[in-house]
Amino acid sequence: MARLFLSATALLLAKHALGFGSPKKAAITASSRGSYASYNKVRLWNEAPFQKKVNGDSINVLESINGDVKKPSLTPTTFKDTDENPDPSTEQLRKTNEQLTKPPAFPLVLWRFTRPHTLIGSAIAIPSIFLLASPTYASFFTKQSLAALMYAAVPSLLMNLYITGLNQITDVEIDKINKPELVIAKGVLKKSTAIGVVCTALAISLAMSVVHPVFSTSGLRVALWGSFILGTMYSLPPFRMKRHPLLAAFCIVAVRGTIINAGFYSHALTAAFGAAGAAVNMAGTGVLQCLMNDWKCWSSSLFFGIFGIVIALMKDVPDAVGDRIFNIRSFTVRVGQKRVFGMMKNLLTLLFGVVGATLVQRAMAASTVVDSVRRGFVGIGCLIAGLSTIYEAQDVNAEDSGEVYKYYMHLWKLFYLSYLALPFVK
Repeated sequence: MARLFLSATALLLAKHALGFGSPKKAAITASSRGSYASYNKVRLWNEAPFQKKVNGDSINVLESINGDVKKPSLTPTTFKDTDENPDPSTEQLRKTNEQLTKPPAFPLVLWRFTRPHTLIGSAIAIPSIFLLASPTYASFFTKQSLAALMYAAVPSLLMNLYITGLNQITDVEIDKINKPELVIAKGVLKKSTAIGVVCTALAISLAMSVVHPVFSTSGLRVALWGSFILGTMYSLPPFRMKRHPLLAAFCIVAVRGTIINAGFYSHALTAAFGAAGAAVNMAGTGVLQCLMNDWKCWSSSLFFGIFGIVIALMKDVPDAVGDRIFNIRSFTVRVGQKRVFGMMKNLLTLLFGVVGATLVQRAMAASTVVDSVRRGFVGIGCLIAGLSTIYEAQDVNAEDSGEVYKYYMHLWKLFYLSYLALPFVK
């Protein structure tokens, strides 16, 4: 009995000394013979309270209740992998870590720097405005029209890059809080490189507005130079209009509404459709003449100007924390995230509702079946879009940046669809 008791006690002490059952136990797997030479995994005994110096060497010891120190029969220590080939799982982990830490290629970084959702919006807008301005759908597909379209699209996209890039360059510290995934805030793109990119884009864009004898029209110059001036004043000191809600709203309405829509509409009539465009717009093809006398021009400018306000103010809702810290007195900071979110959702719903009802009414009064179907289809689409703004907002917490950003991107999808539908309302 005594022998059995001593054996059990010895087993318990050995188990405790080797760390089995301890929260900090060392997971050591020995071979069938128990030889340390055949250990395959590297483990380190980390029982700091039991480390003692014995004969100058650091070993693991077990303190007994009465304070005596006994050296265990087996001392866990650090064992090195004896395999010639590294552990496959360790090698895979190393490769994965290298892939995660490796910076992305510059073209990918540049693409992210452009803020693709805004670039896509501009790329869709220009062909849609050309189609809206065309006397007939067939006239859009002529060589003259397509050449004028391409000539306008290139500087427009470069100007979009300049405006969005400048905003990132001037807001690096704010973006580290609001949008840490942006390439400059994240440290993937150097600020000096970004400055070089936006300056190059600006120079090419403005040059294209004046160098061509046919395609450098007054409408194109208004669109590009107007965007440049207001985009610069929006971001750069001493103006920095984004600090002031009313001035920021003016910039957005002017650029997204009047300058882009009326400017490219005028450019299309002048450079793409020539005499045919002048015949459609008897008062002339200048920007002001188009706005004053062409219902397609002023109505599209009004619609996208209001839509631009909604997108811009909704963008500020998840940015409230950083804007407040850096004294950017945006509309959201002044009024509150919930109120701005609710007001912009209601404004866009109302906009889609009014436009949808108007188009349905015009469809019923159309002189041809084709016009009736086109307008009716777009009108019903607007009503559905208005309902989607309500449905998608149901579970959104206005103070949750992730949820608001997801809703914000839904609005961009509606923005794209609105431009795609634009040519079918005439």
